[in-house]
Amino acid sequence: MNKIDFEFMTNCLTRDVLDILVEERDMSLSAAFDTLYNSETYEKLMNPASGLYFQSSRYILSYLDKELTQGKLG
Repeated sequence: MNKIDFEFMTNCLTRDVLDILVEERDMSLSAAFDTLYNSETYEKLMNPASGLYFQSSRYILSYLDKELTQGKLG
């Protein structure tokens, strides 16, 4: 995986998760950005070694939901 492909995939997934947070969870865009960008889930998404960038946006959202309800992912 080259850097350009990785950035494209993570940007698309980030956009999709933000869309879900805003449209389905009734978050403001600002709150959605804060929630995602300040999460351990986002850190994992941005780490190519995690492989999270190969998953769907709903799968990533499930990680974020777990983190928000149970604390850190560990």
